[in-house]
Amino acid sequence: MSRVENELAGLKHLGSQGTEYVYQYNPGLLETFPNKHTDADYMVTLLCPEFTSLCPKTGQPDYAKIIINYIPDRLMVESKSLKLYLFSFRNHGDFHEDCVNIILHDLVRLMQPRYIEVVGLFTPRGGIAIHPFANYADAAHKELAAQRLSSAMPLHMPDRMY
Repeated sequence: MSRVENELAGLKHLGSQGTEYVYQYNPGLLETFPNKHTDADYMVTLLCPEFTSLCPKTGQPDYAKIIINYIPDRLMVESKSLKLYLFSFRNHGDFHEDCVNIILHDLVRLMQPRYIEVVGLFTPRGGIAIHPFANYADAAHKELAAQRLSSAMPLHMPDRMY
């Protein structure tokens, strides 16, 4: 079940010898291709270990591993376009929570997945690590979204440090 040429026609970035990196946030970089397995729910995990954005107040760089898990419906995100899109945050000034939610909303608009979650594992600054989690689900996957959100929350916060 190989891909046919018309399924790949809209992909501009993949295979391009002249890759241009955009240094300002640009969701227009994202591209999709058809999901050939719409008859089944399956999870796709994308690990992006080199995400960088800027603190909106100080302009200092923030570094994170971004984890994207999704159950596709009809469309899937093309990985090179995702890489270029995430790179476009390099000079984008926003808080960690904002970046994760922006990524989530852009991918929902792009693909209309059955389920998607975005996790940001940001490198600690000032002794505090921030790990925002955001998710979205279609009507058939609302229970999964609630379970995943609940499981992302810490179960116990110590009363004092030892």
